[in-house]
Amino acid sequence: MSAEFSTLAAFQSLLAQAPGVDQQAMGEAEARNGQLTKPPGALGRLEDMAIWYAGWRGNPRPSIKAPQVIIFAGNHGVTAQGVSAFPAEVTEQMVLNFQHGGAAINQLSRAAGADLDVIALDLDTPTADFTQGPAMSEAEVVAALQAGWSAVKEGTDLLVVGEMGIGNTTSGAAISHALFGGTSEDWVGRGTGVDDAGLANKARVVREGVAANGTPKGLEALRCLGGRELAGMVGAIARARSLRIPVILDGFIASAAAATLADAQDGALDHVISGHVSAEAAHGAVLARLGKEPILSLNMRLGEGSGAAVAINILKAAVVCHSGMATFAEAGVTDG
Repeated sequence: MSAEFSTLAAFQSLLAQAPGVDQQAMGEAEARNGQLTKPPGALGRLEDMAIWYAGWRGNPRPSIKAPQVIIFAGNHGVTAQGVSAFPAEVTEQMVLNFQHGGAAINQLSRAAGADLDVIALDLDTPTADFTQGPAMSEAEVVAALQAGWSAVKEGTDLLVVGEMGIGNTTSGAAISHALFGGTSEDWVGRGTGVDDAGLANKARVVREGVAANGTPKGLEALRCLGGRELAGMVGAIARARSLRIPVILDGFIASAAAATLADAQDGALDHVISGHVSAEAAHGAVLARLGKEPILSLNMRLGEGSGAAVAINILKAAVVCHSGMATFAEAGVTDG
């Protein structure tokens, strides 16, 4: 499916026109949940997740049969500022590892029964150093959004998006700082493992980058401070909404990218649930700003969609209980 927009303004317009949850299906799912052979609320958050999923799929008794994981990769010009413990060429090397099936996300996708797609976005052309001005032109960010939009398969019934890009925790921190305020130190973390001096350098870079771009908001924050892989994730999340496909959000970078959608359009992430809170210092703060309670907290900090992929099986468990359990009437069990 080719993208239906060619400018940021047109993409913004699509966000405003995106469909909402199916209230009838959600109501019927809530009613079914109240009749299942268990005490009320006995499955805790699993019940809420199943009802949420049913509402977005428009089916009060849904199933998850075709999850899709998409990993976007991009390179960042801001790595010239020494913000990562790894060189930029690691991005391409890890893409090859994904393609050959050797990364954690390959194993986790397989365990979740999910199709995995890997999309490298102009790795030979890093974004601009955002301490000097915008990371991307409008044409560049739109191209990455289009790649994300087009990567979502129409038969998908659950989506996870992840990323690979040396330097992108700095990008995520800069976006968070621009959108949510505070100091740059509030949003930077050790990423791939920088030392104390490296952490201070990241804070400087984030502070200078946000200032150089005039504290951009919404989709402009994505363009000015993001990367192609962040924009790819945003495009895919938006496409999922247009198809009423629920999304499990991954870690800090994916959450920062998604935050630009929430800032651009109220309710743009209503079809999104947080898969986990990572060990990256500011992830929990971003999730709190987005009003997303994570499913898991496993001290993960890998990125590449890994935490969200683990959460696929939790959501599957929620949905299979909701749809597969007998009601009191069906089971011949006395209710209360």
